[in-house]
Amino acid sequence: MRTVRDEREFELNFAMESRRLSEILAVEHLLLRQVWYNRHWNLRSGVESGEIKIITSAEFRNLSGYHPEVIRDEVWRGALTAAKRTEEAVGLENLGPWTDFEWGMVNGKLSALRWGLGEEWDMLDT
Repeated sequence: MRTVRDEREFELNFAMESRRLSEILAVEHLLLRQVWYNRHWNLRSGVESGEIKIITSAEFRNLSGYHPEVIRDEVWRGALTAAKRTEEAVGLENLGPWTDFEWGMVNGKLSALRWGLGEEWDMLDT
């Protein structure tokens, strides 16, 4: 049974050890890959539904401005290769699908770790 003295002793002497930088960076990298993979699947869904069109570099050069409805064929091939590499390295069981709340947690963790590493809040570039 804990006494009041034990409680005070605990409060005065408790110290949490910080994690090692290598551990923080490993988790940050995993979260980055998870967020990237989720964004990749959103893109893939758009390609499969026809909402996003795969075009050649020549076609892309004829465009001006921002065009989220297209992706260059070589970029698309690279994205598919990167997705396969991510699946092999991280494991499909660690890539979702998750609920919107769970994705919010993943993004929040990434933002918090990056903030602790010196980035600005909400730095979620992948």
